[in-house]
Amino acid sequence: MRKKLKIAILGATGVVGRNMLSELEKSGLDIAEIKLLASKRSVGRKMLFNGQEIEVEEATDSSFRGMDVVFGAVKNDIALRFIDAIRQSGALFIDNSSAFRLNDDVPLVVVGVNDEDIFKHHGIIANPNCCTIIGLTAIAPIAKLSRIESMVVSTYQAVSGAGEAGMNEYNDELKAVANNEEYEPKAFSDQIVSNVIPKIGDILDNGYTKEEMKFQNEGRKIMHDEKLLVSCTCVRVPVLRSHSLSMTLNLEREVELDEVIDALKKSSAISLPLDREAMPLYVSEKTYVEVSRVRKDLVNPKGISLWCVGDQILKGAAYNAVEILKKYING
Repeated sequence: MRKKLKIAILGATGVVGRNMLSELEKSGLDIAEIKLLASKRSVGRKMLFNGQEIEVEEATDSSFRGMDVVFGAVKNDIALRFIDAIRQSGALFIDNSSAFRLNDDVPLVVVGVNDEDIFKHHGIIANPNCCTIIGLTAIAPIAKLSRIESMVVSTYQAVSGAGEAGMNEYNDELKAVANNEEYEPKAFSDQIVSNVIPKIGDILDNGYTKEEMKFQNEGRKIMHDEKLLVSCTCVRVPVLRSHSLSMTLNLEREVELDEVIDALKKSSAISLPLDREAMPLYVSEKTYVEVSRVRKDLVNPKGISLWCVGDQILKGAAYNAVEILKKYING
């Protein structure tokens, strides 16, 4: 791959696409060309990159010719629609959708956890689910101390996890509730203001949702451990941005608490605040994961419990995708 890169962002006008553009601007990569691709309704919109206005183009099969890298910030159906054209162009596709995550020949990468998998790609590298990225970043240092046999995870996911539609609905609903007006939810199954919704995604035959099963399925692949077990509950909460996770780990061997905390402190991807708890308010628009409430599990002597938070738009999506490219370029 040439050092002076030609990069396209598929889905550039969405919240993740815009943040990918911003992260590329900060990346230090030598970029010769940026192509911004979206649906027909966004054509002509202008976005800034390094002080220059770039006009959004309609994504077509010919859009990817001559590109070195394509970042995907679109839903599964659009990623699948364009994958053949991207492959034919010879570009590396770094995709944020879930369309290819569990394909055997597609690396699924959390930077700082399984970087070596980046170099095993066959044209596609998948970005994991946002909670998978945040949670595995938090527990990766612990996994180096002992294999993690199983986890019980509860996620508290911000409305931004539903994209721009979720954020707009939350803000509009706040105004409606303040004015004692009725508001019909569209992005969510029920009112989210002053409420929590204990289900994200469609329920499967086992009683878990697709979103909840992602943590186990993706975690097994990223951690190279097909025996990993995860019981996950995903909850939508009235927070604008950044997800929170409560995690209890069942380790293969008992590890002292000070060993765990010391390992967490040594990770450059993790911050342990000293004067407060980790909270979504303080990690919004940040690229690291905050961890607090680290403690021994009272049920299992080999268990460790913790709380972690991260910005799912950045750390859980755009930032991780750009870091994948940086690791690939820099070896």
